[in-house]
Amino acid sequence: MSAVGTMGSFAGPVLASVPIEFLLFGALLLAIAFVHVNTTYLAMGGALLLTLYKLAASPFAEGAGLAGLAGHFGHEWVLLANLLGLLLGFALLARHIEQSGLPLLLPKYLPDNASGGFLLLVAVFVLSSVLDNIAAAIIGAAIAHTVFRGKIHVGFLASLVACSNAGGVGSVLGDTTTTMMWIAGVGPMQVFPGYVAAVVALLITAIPASLQQHAYSPVVTDAPAGVRLDWPRLAIVVSILVLAVLTNLVMNLYFKDMVDTLPFLALAVWAALLLTAAWRRPDWSELPNALQGAIFLLALVWCASMMPVDRLPAASWHSTFSIGFLSAVLDNIPLTALALKQGGYDWGMLAYAVGFGGSMLWFGSSAGVAVSNRYPQAKSVTAWLRHGWHVALAYVVGFAVMLGLLGWHPGAPLRGAASIASPAPTLLLPGAARAPAPEYAPRDAGSGFKINGGLGLKLPNGAADPARTGVAATPSTSTDK
Repeated sequence: MSAVGTMGSFAGPVLASVPIEFLLFGALLLAIAFVHVNTTYLAMGGALLLTLYKLAASPFAEGAGLAGLAGHFGHEWVLLANLLGLLLGFALLARHIEQSGLPLLLPKYLPDNASGGFLLLVAVFVLSSVLDNIAAAIIGAAIAHTVFRGKIHVGFLASLVACSNAGGVGSVLGDTTTTMMWIAGVGPMQVFPGYVAAVVALLITAIPASLQQHAYSPVVTDAPAGVRLDWPRLAIVVSILVLAVLTNLVMNLYFKDMVDTLPFLALAVWAALLLTAAWRRPDWSELPNALQGAIFLLALVWCASMMPVDRLPAASWHSTFSIGFLSAVLDNIPLTALALKQGGYDWGMLAYAVGFGGSMLWFGSSAGVAVSNRYPQAKSVTAWLRHGWHVALAYVVGFAVMLGLLGWHPGAPLRGAASIASPAPTLLLPGAARAPAPEYAPRDAGSGFKINGGLGLKLPNGAADPARTGVAATPSTSTDK
């Protein structure tokens, strides 16, 4: 092990030029994958161990010791609180859907062969293009639970998560990562090409998954007698989802300076749940199980936030392809934030990589954790990879098709910067020597947007918003993280 401080600005110990944090996090992920104990306890223990290590031997990005920990938590708590609130709130919404009677009536409209499962996966894909992918996945799982009478194949669950993540790839409303890109200046039509890869991936994963499910437990087409639709419950679900979308848009378009101060998205969802509880009472018994899964995800996100990744490899299609696999083990929100800060990516291709890539493991996306909470048989890396083999295949083929048809368009762009092509891909670890920042062609994006915690992507201090003024932003020289 090399001495502390041999990696420039990175002040922690390294082993063979690799920060010890990466080795600890990798060991935690391997334990989650292959050690047959409670994954929530493993994740919590790993998060505690990593935190203690950072306190004792390797300073946080915000500083050393307890002051650094306090600063880091202040940087991350809004994101963590939003994730917690949404995972718990959407679990209650899923129960509203189940209790509305809609899933019991749907079998009348679904074919009783393998195409029934296929159409359900397509519906989840479409739903995710306008709703949050967590909501689309949970709604799809609630419907699947009924139409398949509670017997859902792990391969179908993996595909359902993949379809919910794929549906948001080309929509700035469909996924947190694409919303982040939109806020930072990427236009809706710049992420839309991601649907080329997403549609291909949808077909490759949904067809074998629907065949797996039909062989395991086909759609039951006979709806129980006397089932009536509970319209108030559906109205509650629709109104809360619309409120969540509007809150996200309003806060990020008009109150960007406040985004990092409170978890407004989670607060909006829970305020609506409590206000409508007198109309239709939520099934509060869902919360303990949902909380266990939420704690697991939050522990992993907290661990990922402590990794000393200064920047991603230089933007290229090779590095973007690799980011998809990285997204399966690291939370895609900080990965997207780093990519936006760095600049020079093909934004449609990046949206596909960070959005769909997390589907390859059950804990690789919030949607996967939310669905696995309801179906514990999915909480097995081995089962997910063995039965959901088509998800990884879909990612690779979808990426290849997009690259072959559309090519790589670096920096397709954030508004306003200047320059030349990206350098060859290299991995730059914290504190390692940096090459001069790349410049991009006039149509391409700069990296002058400062990222200040949570989901708040802000313009440099004092700069005007080019979306409103039409004036290009001046790149930031701030070194804030």
